[in-house]
Amino acid sequence: MDDSRLPASFMTPGTSSFADFLAGHSPDLLPLRRAVPQGHAGDVAPHGTTIVAATFPGGVVMAGDRRATMGNIIAQRTFEKVFPADEYSCVGIAGSAGLSVELVRLFQTELEHYEKIEGTTLSIDGKANRLAGLIRGNLAMAMQGLAVVPLFAGYDLVSGQGRIFSYDVTGGRYEEKAFHSVGSGSLFARGSLKKLYRDDLSESDCVTALVQALYDAADDDSATGGPDLTRRIFPVVQVVTAQGGRRLADDEVAEIADSVIAGRMNRPDGPAAALT
Repeated sequence: MDDSRLPASFMTPGTSSFADFLAGHSPDLLPLRRAVPQGHAGDVAPHGTTIVAATFPGGVVMAGDRRATMGNIIAQRTFEKVFPADEYSCVGIAGSAGLSVELVRLFQTELEHYEKIEGTTLSIDGKANRLAGLIRGNLAMAMQGLAVVPLFAGYDLVSGQGRIFSYDVTGGRYEEKAFHSVGSGSLFARGSLKKLYRDDLSESDCVTALVQALYDAADDDSATGGPDLTRRIFPVVQVVTAQGGRRLADDEVAEIADSVIAGRMNRPDGPAAALT
């Protein structure tokens, strides 16, 4: 390969941040640097809602509903909002749908670039900080209604446990304990998890609790999509453990969702928390 064809910036040692490299070489390719017309743009762009996550002994689970809305219109019924970030972490998105997906792709490339340059992976705190920086770069668009509010989770190889991080539109990073939710249905999902969560949940029980929480969110929030039995559309569920991350097969999630719905036929408000 003739290296003379490449710009000098590609051959010069520099930062381990792909976003910083791109900002210096081709800033127009960054989704956060694009010009947006003045005014509030949020109403004309599809939005994704609701993401939930919870830890269990040995890992963490994240799940997201499949609905994207544009005002009072269902813009997409099969929108995916939960993605692997790298081998030991995942990220879920709420907010402006198109911009959120671009930011996730940039974050995935950021982590991969760091690993190739440094020869090692970032710590989970380092990953959470990198994501905070990308969100901070989107503040101008967020002020015009194109906000991106992700939820980040992963397995900490040092402490041997699952961890969850939430963010605000300014890039503020906050570590959450046990469980958390973001998006328009998050208030109802967190209320559901408060009664269902236990420290000793198995992986399967943790997934079931998150599906229950998304069901409760969809029950009270029109922007959150519940399990679609007619079209067989179910939440995207990502599990991260010491063995790495994996997306649960649709058949696995469907089986859990079917059992949740069957239980709701007898008890529409869902399972109750123990009083002791």
